[in-house]
Amino acid sequence: MGRVRRNPLAAWLAQSVRNKLLAMALLPLLVVLPLLVGALLLWGNIAYDRLLITKVRSDLAVARGYFDQVVVEVGGGTESVAASHALLKALKARDAPALAQLLDRQRAQLGLDFLVTVPSHEPALLNSEAFAATRGAHLAIIDSAQFARLAPHLSSRVPVPLIPTRNAAPSDRTIEDRALVLLARSEVMDDDGRVIALVGGGVLLNQNLPFIDHINRIVYPDGSLPFGSQGTATLFMDDVRITTNVRLFKDERAVGTRVSHEVSDAVLRRGSTWLDRAFVVNDWYVSAYQPLVDGAGRRVGMLYVGYLEQPFRLVKYGMLGAIGVIIGVVMALAAIFSLRWARSIFGPVEQMNRTMRAVEEGRGEVRVGHVNASDEIGRLATHLDHLLDVIDEKTRSLQSWANDLDAKVAERTRELAESNASLRQAQQQLVRSERLAAIGQLTASVAHEINNPIAVIQGNLDLMRETLGEKAMPVRAELKLLDEQVERMRLIVTQLLQYARPTEYAGYVEAMDVNHVMDECLVLVGHLLARTHIEVVKDYAATQRAGFNRQELQQVLLNLISNAIQMMPGGGRLTLRTLDWVQAGAPCGVVLEVSDTGPGLSAQVREHLFRPFFTTRTEGTGLGLWISQGLVERYGGGIEAGNAKGGGAVFTVRLLTEPQV
Repeated sequence: MGRVRRNPLAAWLAQSVRNKLLAMALLPLLVVLPLLVGALLLWGNIAYDRLLITKVRSDLAVARGYFDQVVVEVGGGTESVAASHALLKALKARDAPALAQLLDRQRAQLGLDFLVTVPSHEPALLNSEAFAATRGAHLAIIDSAQFARLAPHLSSRVPVPLIPTRNAAPSDRTIEDRALVLLARSEVMDDDGRVIALVGGGVLLNQNLPFIDHINRIVYPDGSLPFGSQGTATLFMDDVRITTNVRLFKDERAVGTRVSHEVSDAVLRRGSTWLDRAFVVNDWYVSAYQPLVDGAGRRVGMLYVGYLEQPFRLVKYGMLGAIGVIIGVVMALAAIFSLRWARSIFGPVEQMNRTMRAVEEGRGEVRVGHVNASDEIGRLATHLDHLLDVIDEKTRSLQSWANDLDAKVAERTRELAESNASLRQAQQQLVRSERLAAIGQLTASVAHEINNPIAVIQGNLDLMRETLGEKAMPVRAELKLLDEQVERMRLIVTQLLQYARPTEYAGYVEAMDVNHVMDECLVLVGHLLARTHIEVVKDYAATQRAGFNRQELQQVLLNLISNAIQMMPGGGRLTLRTLDWVQAGAPCGVVLEVSDTGPGLSAQVREHLFRPFFTTRTEGTGLGLWISQGLVERYGGGIEAGNAKGGGAVFTVRLLTEPQV
């Protein structure tokens, strides 16, 4: 008969438990773990690159939003000038100096580079294809001669010498002498509805460094990019950088350089948005390019934002390398530990196996049964069956007792935690109930003791006016002051009643667009802003709606905005922000923020801020924030006050989509 040839590895494993344990310990460490580590590093590299692309996509959205806002402002500003009575009056009077002075003043106020008018019977300048492409403001490319007629004082900014650029498409051009302009045209109507003149306005984008620097500051404020990376923004006319903050050398901007042929083909020819790494002038950037179209829908340029890739690339490789080194060290330590652990297992097993063999040879102090297993663990199992059964039974009993004890301890701990939470909630509710009861008693007393004298005072004031007639004119101001003070006392009583008896004053709840309500409140405080030098910054990102009463929400926001304005008498920045309120990964409402650049809130002021009758001003009742807090909490929301990182106070209002009334 022929001898069956066995696999050498299988034969080696069958020799002893020692070999099996060594194989079991080393196989995962030397084969499986390296594969898992490689997959993890590959996934981490891809995920990190996707994060960079996601960020530059959001940066491009911010830049495009500001660019579109400027387009709207150019169109709206030109239309407002055309519709102004002052312009119509100057045109009718044919007062050229007054008209020029008016246009210069309006141009400076609207931030335009040029603002011109022509009579309706001489419209050639403003009837060109660039102006007539579409209604409202739009992008247009104008030749240098026509632009010189529009704005001769800006002609020097139009020519852009072209600089040879690596990876750009071949070209024989040496200079770009066209102008990329934001244009708007509007008609001036007389009282009979006839067109008597045309108004044209716009912004020249060629070498407009303040404009592109402002976009860059919006997208990449100081400190927004880690690891020393730098953000850049650029406007292109066709494939030429006409304004940018990308540096060609240390202090020289790369105006006149051109985009790479690959990007130009994708964005300008195919109309795609480029989101990838790209070589920009002299370095690699994580880049986003988006086509810009004129009024006729033709692609005439690009908007670009991006940031240096090298710092992120170095950090990425450093992180991946560190992870690889750490995992390698862990694998080496695990291998050493596994080998020592395996040795601790098979060493005693071999010793016990030799003992069992001695018993089999006739030593009667130990009794063993017969087993069929041929290796050390099998022979050991036969000798230790009974002992293992006993140990297993005792272990199960002890484990069952331990589990029961752990369950009881956990249950008792949970009960204590719930009891403590309920106690704290009950204490807070008791304090609030006692406060409301006290306010209710105070309100009833105030309403009874003050409203009647107020009515008597008001009645006598009305009687005095009626009786005195024209003779009351010398003291008219004093009577008006008395009326205002009587009305103020009524307002204080009403506000106290509104907080103490909220159900009597609750209004109709509706699902509202908080961004629209913010804008409505800005209109209502327009007279306050007009007397100040306060810049209003709006950052509306909320997509959810809030369940609230519109008048009550306006009351809350008007109080916060008015307080912020009063904290900046010398001017500053008022920031209104909205965003979605997300809990446990799901949206549940909206968050409104009103922040200023005033002196901020001290610790003492924050402690008493939402208490009734507390105020830091000489005028006012000190009830505004208190009432606002009551209105918001009525629907399950909340108000928080704090200090912004850059200085000033910030008030945060959280509103639920489904109010808890």
